[in-house]
Amino acid sequence: MPDSTTTAPADQDRALDAACHDVEAKINRTDTKASLLLAYDGAVLAGLASVADKPLPLPAQIVGGAAILTLTAAAVLLLLVVRPNLGNHRHVREGFLYWRQLSEDALLDALRQDNRPTQIKTLSTIAADKFERLRSAVHTILAALALLLVTAILAVAG
Repeated sequence: MPDSTTTAPADQDRALDAACHDVEAKINRTDTKASLLLAYDGAVLAGLASVADKPLPLPAQIVGGAAILTLTAAAVLLLLVVRPNLGNHRHVREGFLYWRQLSEDALLDALRQDNRPTQIKTLSTIAADKFERLRSAVHTILAALALLLVTAILAVAG
């Protein structure tokens, strides 16, 4: 009877391919979400800029300014999500950053090796970093929206 913990080569090959595709899809999904939120953030900031010349009570100006700074911080976090990861000066062992350093023969040798486990680990780290920044950006946007609500209340209350 075969050992249930051992994976057949074909099953392992399919599992590695599926894991690579899954992580790549998560990175793409995160980049798409970040792009949409960046557009939303920019639209809100543009809307706020269009009413910047309106007279507001001092407390509303202060809280509104804090909201603008918070939205700007969210934009920075979102830009960090979509910013290309070029290895951050670490030794890169796979992918186009590695391949560009190789001679043609070394490149052919490197492509003959199954580097999917390394690729999955590298891409998983990139995906996790992107998700954490995206999550922080969403929390920051929510805080900014709460500040904008307080600003509106203070503006109406005069």
